[in-house]
Amino acid sequence: MFHAIDPALRSAVGLIARVPQLLIACDYDGTLAPIVEDPSAAQPLPEAVAAVRALAALPQTTVAVVSGRALRDLATLSRLPSEVHLVGSHGSEFDIGFVQRLAPELVDLRTRIQKAIEEIVANKPGVRLEPKPASIAVHTRTAAPADADAVREAIFEGPASWAGVHVTQGKEVVELLVLQTHKGTAVDALRMQLSASAVLFVGDDVTDENAFAHLHGPDIGIKIGPGETKAGYRVAEPLDAVRVLATLLETRRNWLYGERAVPIERHSMLSNRRTIALLAPDAKVTWLCHPSPDSAAIFADLVGGSPAGHFSVRPAVRDGMPLGQRYRPGTLTVETRWSGLTVTDWLDSSVARGEQANAPASTSLVRRLTGTVRARVEFAPRPEYGQVAIRLQPLGDGLLVLGSNEPMALHAPGVEWDVYNDGGHDSARAEIDLAALGGECTLELRCGTHNLGAWHEPVAARQAGVEREWRDWAAALKLPTVARDHVLRSALTLRGLCHEPTGSILAAATSSLPEEIGGVRNWDYRYCWLRDAAMSARVLVDLGSLAESEAYLGWVDRCVERTGGHPERLHPLYTVDGYDLGAEAVIDTLPGYAGSRPVRIGNAANRQLQLDVFGPIADLIAGVAEVRGSVRDQEWRVIEAMGAAATTGCGKPGCRRGTTCTPR
Repeated sequence: MFHAIDPALRSAVGLIARVPQLLIACDYDGTLAPIVEDPSAAQPLPEAVAAVRALAALPQTTVAVVSGRALRDLATLSRLPSEVHLVGSHGSEFDIGFVQRLAPELVDLRTRIQKAIEEIVANKPGVRLEPKPASIAVHTRTAAPADADAVREAIFEGPASWAGVHVTQGKEVVELLVLQTHKGTAVDALRMQLSASAVLFVGDDVTDENAFAHLHGPDIGIKIGPGETKAGYRVAEPLDAVRVLATLLETRRNWLYGERAVPIERHSMLSNRRTIALLAPDAKVTWLCHPSPDSAAIFADLVGGSPAGHFSVRPAVRDGMPLGQRYRPGTLTVETRWSGLTVTDWLDSSVARGEQANAPASTSLVRRLTGTVRARVEFAPRPEYGQVAIRLQPLGDGLLVLGSNEPMALHAPGVEWDVYNDGGHDSARAEIDLAALGGECTLELRCGTHNLGAWHEPVAARQAGVEREWRDWAAALKLPTVARDHVLRSALTLRGLCHEPTGSILAAATSSLPEEIGGVRNWDYRYCWLRDAAMSARVLVDLGSLAESEAYLGWVDRCVERTGGHPERLHPLYTVDGYDLGAEAVIDTLPGYAGSRPVRIGNAANRQLQLDVFGPIADLIAGVAEVRGSVRDQEWRVIEAMGAAATTGCGKPGCRRGTTCTPR
């Protein structure tokens, strides 16, 4: 009979599937294999073998079968591949190099136990002894009830009461051990040996309760069948447990390898020159950092899938890919179009658009929905790359995002939200009837404020104002006659990478996109490299725009000033604010783009000394001076500092000036 997976269990499986190192452990009899009259005929379910094999083949995933059977017996019956760890005799027999060696006195005790039990079960048909290296198990499943009771009574009055003997009871089995081990201690040993972040344990027997009792934190215990249990979840039969393992397999595989990764080049970029967002072809916001582009991400679907945060809009009825997506000409506004629905996205700035003159700077992601159909919206912010649990509070015309250091609010007049728990975070969903709202609805994520008030100007006027600024800038460029549109789009992208408040220019908008899919060369480029930024600025100078270069050279001048008179100590890169980077770190809870791990935050290259950064900066100053006809004081200071640094070198013995080296 088919039993659907309990929603709470499914949610818990979804969480544990995304831990860095996962241990999956389960019993054999009654779990992987049905209970049968003849224990020697207990064959595992084919579906269970398939799930266990597939899970064991995943990276960062370990599968173990922890059984009361002797290890040799377990290996013979299960015939599982070597990737699956086998633990026998309730944890006294391991297959991974630390088999218990019994002391002589324990060997003698085990021999005496076996002799005593053989005398007890003599002339008791149906009672079966199972000798193991550190124990003797007595099975009474096939014995007459009177004989089974007599045997159990004699065992407890006899050898079970001896000093040094430990008793474990299961379903119609009593086991006498000379070592105090059980499945709980076995799970602890595996957890320690494998550095597991979390454990999922599945079992049906009384002896499995020891394992359930040793679970904690994000661990999951699943009891099969009736009876009291310390497990947090229960399923009816072994096939239901297999369905749970299959769900775990699918979720973890998607997490590890990337779930339907959209090609990097298919993403579109939004920018208000304060921060940057990325948009997938289906209008899903997959990347947004706040308050700066090198701050922690609010949406990190790009490198972590949906659990890392996203903001999605699509038709409620006709799902699938849209008919098309485009930048509006001369802007960084993006339109995504389905039949009956158009989503227009851009990044706005409250200060730039005149919220209040004395208000702190904030960024707004504006999503303008127009059309005649019903639209389905999913809002799942995950500040700090999903490391901070947040709550969504419906209030007035929108939602407040609570729990983050940075205030956020989603202004959505006329929208009714369904807020639900999604893996420890709140998410919200809604269906918007555009026809009922007059054909238009605006969703505005306001970062840096909890203000849910209405704007003083219509959204169409706001959009026109933002686009006018970009188009006016584009119209002043001196574009070539060849590939004119492509050059303009590239210039707009470079300007979008310029950080207006400081003058710095980002090397890239994102972190940890791989050099090759599945590779480990995944770096965080959301910083300002002196050399790369100078080259980007020089391109804009050649196209007729000086403002970006002048702002950037002012940023360089401040970086030089902070060296305290030692320009040779300039780092090759800085934060957008012009300060040293923190230590490079890895977020091991994120699977990476298309499974390309690790996901890095920070960049250790800032510890290098790269004297070749000065050439491109000098070239940029020359280009600016040629167009402007003069060199400003701050630019002279930069030139003088670069000359001093180039003649000084790094100061280490044997240093060749003008090279790259790493101080030690």
